[in-house]
Amino acid sequence: MTPHRVVLRHLRPEDAPAFTAYRNDPEIACFQGWALPYTLAQTEALIEEMYTRTPEQPGWTQLALVDASSGELLGDFAVNRAIPDNGAQAEIGFTLARHAQGRGLASEGLGLLLAQLFGPHALHRVYAHIDPRNAPAAALLNRAGFRHEGTALESYWHREAWTDDALYGLLAREWQAGRKEKTQDG
Repeated sequence: MTPHRVVLRHLRPEDAPAFTAYRNDPEIACFQGWALPYTLAQTEALIEEMYTRTPEQPGWTQLALVDASSGELLGDFAVNRAIPDNGAQAEIGFTLARHAQGRGLASEGLGLLLAQLFGPHALHRVYAHIDPRNAPAAALLNRAGFRHEGTALESYWHREAWTDDALYGLLAREWQAGRKEKTQDG
């Protein structure tokens, strides 16, 4: 088995400059919900808040996606368990720094995250809301086995415009079936 190129871990204080930089990159931020500019103080507060959180807790948890060999911050994944259904579902979000894009690192990180959410956390369903203009995000979700469940037209105000909201979902049984297929294919 090939070793992972990336790992997921808690955000750390030393991640703050890189995290702040990619959050302020206009190409990265255009489909994201945070206000610009995103300050170093906001990053430091988020890291402090997130340091003890785990994906099984209610609310949003941000996890760092880092290069397994160098420890360099490449992006982050978010998990939201704030759903009144005994925690059987979670919403996810993801951000990848521009220099880390196009190499399959987000796919690998999402695979690690889903293995945790459907494995030890035993979730029933994982879903994501994205701006449908964000083709790389849609492609990432499709590669991971998510299905497009629908698009709400002009459903939220974002960056001075009414914006569509595409919903993608993946059930635990679908994820398990996809893993079995990949194992059988080689």
